[in-house]
Amino acid sequence: MTDPALWAPWRLDYIKSVDRDEGCFLCRYRDADPSEDDANLVIGRTRQTISLLNRFPYNNGHLLIAPRDHIGDLEAVDIETLTECVTEIQRWTRRLRETMSPDGFNIGLNLGRVAGAGLPGHLHWHIVPRWNGDTNFMPVVGNANVIPQSLESLHELLSHEPPTN
Repeated sequence: MTDPALWAPWRLDYIKSVDRDEGCFLCRYRDADPSEDDANLVIGRTRQTISLLNRFPYNNGHLLIAPRDHIGDLEAVDIETLTECVTEIQRWTRRLRETMSPDGFNIGLNLGRVAGAGLPGHLHWHIVPRWNGDTNFMPVVGNANVIPQSLESLHELLSHEPPTN
């Protein structure tokens, strides 16, 4: 029996973009002036992390959480940074749940290019909101991913703190 293939033809755009000699986009966004955060889709910064929308999402609300340091080896990350990364994953999962009401999440880290890391030199976690029935005929038949919200609209939604009561 052959396992079914997961086709993600839109990922080719990303793969082609990282083949160019532009360095690490996470480091570039980390070093950019915060006034560029909207253009870079950055939604949060802490002392040890940077959080942003995935420019090539697998689903609406697909986020990346990365340590500020350019490091590709999980075993070399200090416990303070690792703890802050997990705290940010928890924070953004909560924020996505509050703003988008997904039915679940895929949260993961790909270590090494053979494991699927498109940027193996800089660790980053993926948070992918999931809804019942979100895999439909479009990716399979139409080679298209249906993302119901623009990145700009989602950035606006997530980057502004909700009013406190």
